[in-house]
Order: sequence, then C-alpha cells, then structure tokens
Amino acid sequence: MAAALAGSLPASAASGLGDEPYRPAFHYTPAKNWMNDPNGMVFHKGVYHLYYQHNPSGNTWGNMSWGHATSTDLTHWKEQPLAISTDDQEDVFSGSVVVDKDNSSGFGTAENPPLVAIYTSAYKDASAHRGLQAQSLAYSLDDGQTWTKYSGNPVLNRNSANFRDPKVVWYDNPAGGGYWVMTAVEAQEHKVVLYKSANLKDWSALSEFGPANATGGQWECPDLFPLAVDGDPSNVKWVMVVNINPGGVAGGSAGQYFVGNFDGTTFTSESTKPAAALPPGTVLAGFNDGNYSGWTVNNEPGNWKNGPFGDTPASGTLPGQSPVTGIGGSGLINSFDDGDWPLGSMQSPTFTVSDDYLNFLVGGGKHPRVSDKLDNTPPEGELKFNGFEVPPGTTLAEAGWTGTGDLTPNFQPASSGGDFYIGAKRINTFDTGTAPGDDRQGTLTSPEFPITKNFMSMLVGGGNRSADSGQILAAQLLINGSVVRSLAGDNSGILNWKGWDVSEFAGQNAQLRVVDQATGGWGHLTLDHVMLTDSAAVPRSDEESVNLVVNGQVVRTATGNDSETLDWASWNVKEFVGQQAQIKVVDNNRFGWGHILADEFIASSTAATTRLQSYDWLDYGRDYYAAVSFANMPEGKRVMLGWMNNWDYANAIPTNPWRSAMSLPREVKLIQTPAGPRLTQSAVKQVDKLAQKPRYSTTNGIRIAEGAVPLPAAASGQVQRVDITFAPGTAKKSGITVLGDGTSSTVIGYDATAGKLFVDRTNSGNSAFHPAFASVEDAPVTLDRKGNITLRIYLDRSSVEVFAQDGLRTITDQVFPNAGADKMALFAEGGTAQLKSLIVTPLEKAMFLPERK
Repeated sequence: MAAALAGSLPASAASGLGDEPYRPAFHYTPAKNWMNDPNGMVFHKGVYHLYYQHNPSGNTWGNMSWGHATSTDLTHWKEQPLAISTDDQEDVFSGSVVVDKDNSSGFGTAENPPLVAIYTSAYKDASAHRGLQAQSLAYSLDDGQTWTKYSGNPVLNRNSANFRDPKVVWYDNPAGGGYWVMTAVEAQEHKVVLYKSANLKDWSALSEFGPANATGGQWECPDLFPLAVDGDPSNVKWVMVVNINPGGVAGGSAGQYFVGNFDGTTFTSESTKPAAALPPGTVLAGFNDGNYSGWTVNNEPGNWKNGPFGDTPASGTLPGQSPVTGIGGSGLINSFDDGDWPLGSMQSPTFTVSDDYLNFLVGGGKHPRVSDKLDNTPPEGELKFNGFEVPPGTTLAEAGWTGTGDLTPNFQPASSGGDFYIGAKRINTFDTGTAPGDDRQGTLTSPEFPITKNFMSMLVGGGNRSADSGQILAAQLLINGSVVRSLAGDNSGILNWKGWDVSEFAGQNAQLRVVDQATGGWGHLTLDHVMLTDSAAVPRSDEESVNLVVNGQVVRTATGNDSETLDWASWNVKEFVGQQAQIKVVDNNRFGWGHILADEFIASSTAATTRLQSYDWLDYGRDYYAAVSFANMPEGKRVMLGWMNNWDYANAIPTNPWRSAMSLPREVKLIQTPAGPRLTQSAVKQVDKLAQKPRYSTTNGIRIAEGAVPLPAAASGQVQRVDITFAPGTAKKSGITVLGDGTSSTVIGYDATAGKLFVDRTNSGNSAFHPAFASVEDAPVTLDRKGNITLRIYLDRSSVEVFAQDGLRTITDQVFPNAGADKMALFAEGGTAQLKSLIVTPLEKAMFLPERK
C-alpha cells in the first residue's frame, strides 16, 4: 500500500540501529529521541563523559533532562542510562560537571571525592520558583553513572527568567589558594555573569562581561579557559566563549569568542571590536530629523495602530520589541509598530545612482524576497472543486470524493487551520471528525477531471516529509491511478502557491489525492484553491526586505538576519551609475520576525564590511552551537564539542528515530596572528585513528578547467576524510563537490573575488523540509604564501566539517544528500584553477558497532 501511495519514491535503506538514512558513522547520536546542547563534559578515571540535553520521551525539544554517553577515546561512544531527569518541579537545562577532588562540597569523602554537576533548573508551574531559572547541584559517587539532586537547590538564584548555562572551573590564584569560578549568562541582557565559591554551594558575585560584539540574539552557554599562545607557557591568554542564538554569522545559532585576560575577578577582552563609524560617502537617507523626508509610506489600514511603519521614524526600540541596537543615528525605519502583524511598504524619492556601492544598515526578520507577488490573489484560470466551498450542510462526500481512515470525505472540508487560505473552507488533515491532531492518517481522493491547461496550481501549507522518513505526506496527481506529480508544505501553517507543469497530460483525465501517513510534529497537510492555469503560479513573497528598484524592476535585495541588531549590507551598483532608482522597503510577513529594520543609506566608492564578519567565530557554518570544553582533560589539552544543529530548523531535520548529532571533538589552540592571538581548531587525533588506507590520492598538479571535473569512482564515499590543496588561479570560484549524484551535491570552494571559503548546500539533496535550511555559508580566508588553500574535510553521511588553513577557519554544515549520493568532482568557474594534492581516506564506523564478545 505504501509503495502504491508513494508512486516512485525510494524506499528507506535502513536495516537496523545505526544504519538508518542520514545516521552518522563517527559522530555521536543517541539511539533515539531529541538531543541538543552538550553538558557536563568531563574526563574522569580514563573515561570521557558526555552529558547532553535530551528528551527521553520524544524526537523534538521537550522534557529536558541530561542524557549520558561515555568513551575511552572520544570517538567510540556508548550511550548510558539517563543521568539527571526532569521532574514535576523543574526541567534540567545546560550546565557543567567538575571533579571535586578535595571534596569541597562535602558530597563525598576524601577517599571517594564526588563528581558535581552544576546545572540550570528551569522551574515549572508546580514549583515555588515557577518561571525562574536558577543554578542547582547534583552529585555522583559512582563515577558519573547515577546522580542525586542536592536538597538545598537552587544554590544561586538571581530571580531571573533567563539566568542559565553555568560552566564551572577551578581557578588557581597566583597569590595563593584557589576557588571555583562560574560563568553563566543573563541571556536577554547579553551578559556573562561571573561568581566564585569555595564549596560549590555558596556563591558570591565577581564581575560581569558584556554586551560585546554580536548581540543580535540571546547569549547562551559561556566558557572561560586559559591557553598558551603558540604553546608558550610564559604567554597565557584567556578565552571567553559566548554562544548566541539567533544572530550568528551565518544566521541563527553560532558561537563567538573573545581573547583577553582574567585576573580571578574580571575578564578583560582584547578582541572586542569598537563600534564602527559610518562608512564614507553621501548619505541618501538617515531618518535623523524626525520625519521620513519625502519617502512614501503605505501602512496597512484597519490595525490597532498605523503600522507597520507609523507616521515618523522610530527612535529605537518600539513597545513589545527586544532591544534594537546598531542604529546609525537618532532615527530608523522600524516596521514593528503594532507588532509583527501589519503589512506595508515604504519607497524613497527617486535619486540618481552616483557611486559604485550603496551601503545601508539592515536588521529584523530573515524573510528574503522571492517574487514580485505580495498578495494572495489567485492566477487566472479554471478553479476546481469550487475552492472546497461546498453548500451548507454538505461535505466532500456529496461532491464525489472518496477517502480512507481519518480522511473519509464526510470529515472534509475543514473550516479551521492554516493562514492565507481563500474563502471559508479548505482541506486540512489535522482537523477531522474524530479527535483532531497531527497523528490523523488516511487518504482523500477527488473525482476525475480533465487536464485542460498546462499548469496546475494550488495553495499548500502544513508539513513536509522526506522520502527516507518512511512517512508519506503529499498532495498527489494521479493519471490512470498512478502518481505522476507530488508536493507538500514547508512545515509552516502559511499556505502559499505551488504547482506542477502538467502539459504532457493534456486531454487526459486525472485525480487529486491527499495522502497523510505522517505522525508527530507537522504531520498534517492543508490545501486550498486548486486551479488549472495557463502559466505557473507565482509564490507570494512573505518578505522582509530592502530593495533597489531601477526601471520598475527590483535589481538588488537584502533581508534581516532574525536579529534586532542592525548590520551593514552593501550592494555593488556600478552597472546602474547614472540611472534613476528608488529604494523600497517591504514588510509582507505577519508572523515570527515579521518586521524589518533599515537605516543610513549611503552612496559610497567602497563597500561596507558587515560587523558580524569582523567578529571572531568558533565556526562560520550553520551547525556548530552551544560549544563548550571538556573539564579535567589530560595533558592540559583544551577540547571542545558543539551541537551540530541550528535552532532555525532543529526540530524539523529529517532524521528518525533520533534528532541531532554532536560535532567532532576539536582540540583548540591559540596562535599569534596579525590581529592578535586567535583560535585554531582540529579534530582530535583519535578521530584520525579511524582512518583506513587512502582510497584515492594524487600529488600531481592537475589543471582544473572551467566546469566540473568528475573524480574517479575510487574517490566516492559518504564516510571519509578529504585532504585537498588547490590554487584558485584565474578562477573566480573553484573547489570540490561532495556527496553528489549527478543532479545534486554539496559545493565546497573558494570565492576569489570575495576572498572567502564557502559551503553551498542549496542543491545538496533534501533541503525542502524547512524554508530556512537551504543556504550558502562563507568565511574570510587568506591564501598561503604559495597562493594555495588547504582544506581538511570530514564527510559523515549527513554533515560536512571543513577545516581551512590549518584550522584557522571552520565551516560546519548538516546536509541530507539523496540516497546513494557519494560522488566527488573538482570545479572551476570564470577561469581555471590547479589541484596541488588530493587524498581521500575512508574512515571506520565508530558508532553502533556490534558488541565485542
């Protein structure tokens, strides 16, 4: 039955635990259920302990507890029983574990000192501390296997709802003695707060650090540790790590760091960037005189306020809005007037493009422009099924539809669910005659109708399921009972226009079938206004955007980064110099981050540099977050581990029965650079012990002609290390594609024009499960003295971790390649490049191995 419903969809290749589609071979994943931040990482008696945020009851965030895994080599991990559990009083949020070797806490004995976990209690309604976050203790007297919550919890309470993520270290005071130091965050205030204690139970305030550098989202998961610069013990600096979400350099979640000094009381950063001055040039609009100075404002009527833009520029933060920062002067465009709901636009007076660049500040929602269509009007064509507007008292059963399970036609159409539907009724598989919900399942099939036009268009919302999920959730076109076309939602309640080219079926009879085999979050489909049309339907652009309009056409566009911190954007407008233009700011989104910020439009001879790019980041990819370091490491090494996911889409990634992996453990070091001491990162040496004999290698210089150069089959693979050195030569872009199948791949390359390494996953396989997933990440990289770029790339089925120029820059991205996609190719664009060396080394599987007897 499933095969018939799916048509030609590929079947799951899973044969058992550890072999499911997308399951990493050498990155840690739990056997099942949700995982996020690494917690309490500690080395103790020859064993590495990894605790982590875990939902023991489901595959999305919730029921936060500490999961547990152990390893003797940082690569072969064994999942252990749940360590610290949620209860009726609290969820157990992130924190750290220390070896209390002197039994300062009194939880153990001199002969058997305890492991002590310091974690955030997120108090529930049943608690006297409901709504607060405070720091609590648990202790273990059996080497981290079982834990007892301290009866005196919480041990540190600031009466704050956003005080969390304690990382505790022992500080050896050079003046004598020592004490425990805690770094935690006031997440909304962009502050790291430092405390000291002699016994882990009684804490006194030391100092605060921040706000500094990136402040576009909540600060989370701090860490503070010393490192010797270039290994010189006489030159020790301290590193303060601060994770942030959203507002990362690539969008959403990320980790930044600061280098400086810690004197036992205060951390002083030497790498905080000063507030940037306005770039040079001619100010076209600054909004600092209390009015819009000739701009035309179109505010949607009928709302509580004259939103979204109001009558005059905002002076900063508006009521109900998180703090707005990065403003260039005393006023700005801020479309949060009356919240996210109102829609509207603003347009500048006409001006002549006079300089090569147009620089401006932008913030707010990350909703790019996708089309010229800003409304929901249907295309011209033939409406089918009367838009599901059945006569009163009737259902689709009377209209000739048939169905099975929960989708029998007498339960449809629905009169609730979804946004931007047309009329009063629509098909909604969430809403049935029995108990509504995402677990409702069945099929709903229309009567036959002739294909009379070249395109079929419809409004679609709701969930999305990958072919490998084992669940089908789709609107399908049937010809002679066979599935010939299929589409689904984007894990969103918003209905938008989608459709098919059906010209090859002209004159034939067809049926529309809705199939819902999905369970769990977004396990439903919403459908409305099915039409046969002469041309493809244009999707509505739910954008938050700043656009340059020349001759009536949008020629440049930018959006925010889901951040209330404005940052510089720059358009190269050389080709339009001398022409007439306008700037149009559009707010066409009613929902989360449904507003746009804009300020200080400046015509300039030089491009502005984004503030985010100037900060120091642990990783420039989308999927390295909540990264902190292991405690009590041998040989004084500093090893960090991050959650390989991003809150933008974390709950929607197409993995089952688990969701999320950890990054590879990385040894971090400080090296001297022209900008000062900065981190370098490399996978720990134990990872490279998984290496088998290289399967493909060449050290002969190979010219990479413009286009793609497929590599031999010996280079193919989904679980391997790729070491490549190449010279960009005359190519504008060059590099390597991985996890390819001829129609899709992940592109890893160097953009010579921008001077940046990039990872492009827009055509990497399954990227439609969430609208925020498809993306291109980049990081500034300097070529070496020979004009080369050297990359070490770890591929592990559903991820790429790229270490460039000896680990000075890294990009970590999840990817979900098509089944069997494992091919590699070299490429060059706009010129030729040269391959200097390439070694492809398969890596052994380290997770879910058979038990040794």
